[in-house]
Amino acid sequence: MAGTGGFSVSGYGPGERGLWATLAARDSMARRLDWPLMFSALALSAVGSVLVWSATRNRTDLNQGDPYYFFFRHVLNTGIGLALMIGTIWLGHRTLRGAVPVLYGISVVLVLLVLTPLGATINGAHAWIVLGGGFTLQPSEFVKITIILGMAMMLAARVDAGDQVHPDHRTVAKSLGLAVIPIVIVMMMPDLGSVMVMAMIVLGVLLASGASNRWIFGLIGTGIAGAVAVAALGVLDEYQINRFAAFANPELDPAGVGYNTNQARIAIGSGGLTGTGLFKGSQTTGQFVPEQQTDFVFTVAGEELGFLGAGLILVLLGVVLWRACRIARETTELYGTIVAAGIIAWFAFQSFENVGMTLGIMPVAGLPLPFVSYGGTSMFAVWIAVGLLQSIRVQRPITA
Repeated sequence: MAGTGGFSVSGYGPGERGLWATLAARDSMARRLDWPLMFSALALSAVGSVLVWSATRNRTDLNQGDPYYFFFRHVLNTGIGLALMIGTIWLGHRTLRGAVPVLYGISVVLVLLVLTPLGATINGAHAWIVLGGGFTLQPSEFVKITIILGMAMMLAARVDAGDQVHPDHRTVAKSLGLAVIPIVIVMMMPDLGSVMVMAMIVLGVLLASGASNRWIFGLIGTGIAGAVAVAALGVLDEYQINRFAAFANPELDPAGVGYNTNQARIAIGSGGLTGTGLFKGSQTTGQFVPEQQTDFVFTVAGEELGFLGAGLILVLLGVVLWRACRIARETTELYGTIVAAGIIAWFAFQSFENVGMTLGIMPVAGLPLPFVSYGGTSMFAVWIAVGLLQSIRVQRPITA
């Protein structure tokens, strides 16, 4: 009797056959994982740990006198993220599909808690829950995942069942309603950066679902009108308005709202081709760039590793997106395609926005660089997303 994955289990007793079948199944799953995706994401987290270390080793005001404080916490966050990825692969994206209503409800409750006295303001954004012991949670990171899973579940249900070729207008409207609820709550914080990412996720999901172009153009038009209305109604805080003003005119207030962007560009420009050397960047060592371990971590790479080191980060991010696109293309179920597309839109836009704001080509929006920036919740979320991508690849049918 032949076993799976090339193992032969003939001549063994029932218990031994079960053992060999289990080993064969594990071998088959390991071979079906997307290893370029895995290695690229791991390399980004490894590089990020070194950059975070460089940015914080002299920050006695932050590291509690321990130069390795942020380094070890970044490594720990990555380890927890890997465990969450493994758990996601083990459960499978199809199993999680059935748990979407519960996960969605939990994520909405968590973002609502931010608006209560449990919420805290960090770096100007009222988007956190303080858990105690120095630990914080940013629920909007998990909302990105539940929006992807929730919309994918609704848009793909009748298509994967064979009842429709494309989702109908009623289904699209319901899926948008599902996404709007947490987006409005996050806007009330207000966390404009996360709202921008969520809007791009929704757009990517609709494009992948095969929804009518009228919905796509309608969504874009609604987004533009919403942005105008938000600005006119004064929903944004003053610091957020100032960030857009500084983006439009970097010389408007170089010592004030334009300071972050100007210092970031100086740091990146001073690195040249090969950089000043790790731990030798004057801008980084002198602490001229604010939030260098989180939102502006790319400036550490630009200054100390130069164009080549910063370029390597962009190449690794490109590999992650390329492999995600391949997974989306190769899966035979619309649900898997939509989930992968939502993750692609999330990673692509957030990476572009983060790098772009350090170069002065995008407004400062307080978004971390995936896998690289320091931050527990953001690290957990991106590794869960990798787990979803790996699950889609592992569970796809094997074609001849």
